[in-house]
Amino acid sequence: MTPGTGLARRLRGASTGRRRTADDGTTPTQAPSGRARARAFGLRTRLVFAFLLVAAVSAGSTSALTYREARNALLKTAQDTAVSSFREQVQQTSWALPVQKEGLQETLRYIARRAKPHPWVVFAEYGSVRASSGENPVSTVITPELRRAALADPHGSFERVVKDGVPYLTIAMPTVFRTGPQGVLPSGLTLYAVMRMTDEQINVDALLMAARDGALPGLAIALIPGLIAARSVLRPVRELRKAAQSMGSGQLDTRITVRGTDELADLARTFNESAAKLEASVRELREAEARARRFASDVSHELRTPLAGMLAVTEVLDEDADRLDPDTARAVRLVSAETGNLAVLVEDLMEISRFDARAAELNTDEVDVAQTISKTLHNRHWSDDRVRTDLPPGIRARLDPRRFDIVIANLVGNALRHGGAPVTVSLRSEARPFGPPVLVTEVADSGPGIRPDVLPHIFDRFYKADAARTRSAGSGLGLAITLENVRLHGGTVRAGNLPGGGAVFTVEIPLHLQEADG
Repeated sequence: MTPGTGLARRLRGASTGRRRTADDGTTPTQAPSGRARARAFGLRTRLVFAFLLVAAVSAGSTSALTYREARNALLKTAQDTAVSSFREQVQQTSWALPVQKEGLQETLRYIARRAKPHPWVVFAEYGSVRASSGENPVSTVITPELRRAALADPHGSFERVVKDGVPYLTIAMPTVFRTGPQGVLPSGLTLYAVMRMTDEQINVDALLMAARDGALPGLAIALIPGLIAARSVLRPVRELRKAAQSMGSGQLDTRITVRGTDELADLARTFNESAAKLEASVRELREAEARARRFASDVSHELRTPLAGMLAVTEVLDEDADRLDPDTARAVRLVSAETGNLAVLVEDLMEISRFDARAAELNTDEVDVAQTISKTLHNRHWSDDRVRTDLPPGIRARLDPRRFDIVIANLVGNALRHGGAPVTVSLRSEARPFGPPVLVTEVADSGPGIRPDVLPHIFDRFYKADAARTRSAGSGLGLAITLENVRLHGGTVRAGNLPGGGAVFTVEIPLHLQEADG
């Protein structure tokens, strides 16, 4: 009998050869169950991290490919040598059938002594006969799958097995009778070679360590160009941020130095162009605003003198109106009323122009607020049933009496004119969790209230709640002047509606505001 010479190695390469373990599987690495939410990274950190990530992926991919190819070559060389040597030894051995256990062990030891590249342990299985070149006739490394593969394929097979952490190469080759140039017939005798691959495993581990040790220094070195790249990107971004802050603080002539021709340079150029256009637009707006302020101020001043004369004349005419015929008397009273309205408008325009020019100043004094409000109402003859008061005594504050008088007069006059009597003026002080206590003054009327679409514009200059009205009583600047006077005191004023109907204006001024100079 001649053993089969057509052993086809069912080698798919070391990377695709079946790998078995003595236990039922390895425990996969468990991912962490949860992670704390990472803080937001800055742009520098994200850029460096992205650079390192690319470097890590590149280094890892290169190391993994190099490691795989070197590992496959190392294992394939050992496997090919072992399979070829075992096949050669089996082919050169003559077998007599039926196989007898006596003498079989010596033959197996003879084959084992010629093992390459590492020592083998050779096992034989023939029916119920079991023998080996070692001490144990049966191997615990040879798997049932390898036995089934050997019976199914007369050309033999192999597989790699890990037993107790030790890697093995197991080779199975059934002996056959040659029945022709291409035909073979199994003899029933199957030989197995079991070879430790400890040296290969050590070399593979060394390759893995070398790949890891080569990748880590590469990442550390990659950190340097990452930092340089991040700095080159962040420098124009920081300059852009500083320039935007400067422009936000009013320095519209701020510009960025343009370096290079890349996208960041285009961004710097665009910023400079936009800043130049913005500066030109703001300059034009400021000039137009200054011209408007000068115009209002100049007109107001020029009108004061003729208005003073007109007021004197109308006062004289008012005194003699009763002695005139009805039509003339009505015309005289109309001229007198309109002249008075014009004088109020001129005074309000001059006051607004002072606010716009930031020339308004506070002349504060410590006053009894209740007495100040009562004086305001008395001077304007609002002490009748049209105005009710809730003014607890003893509340003192540092105020500009003249400006506070204007605030109360404008609010009460607006309530009587556009709301409805009775108008309630209340006063109180409130403590605040942060900052000094505040003086709270409320003026509420009994009218229909303020429409929701009007509330956002109630303090605008010359704003008309009813667009159909061409003009209304007053200058149209009273609430705007009230707002400016309250702001000058460091306070706030807001408008709203009461739940039961009627508008309410609330003025809040800090009680311990330091005396200001404008």
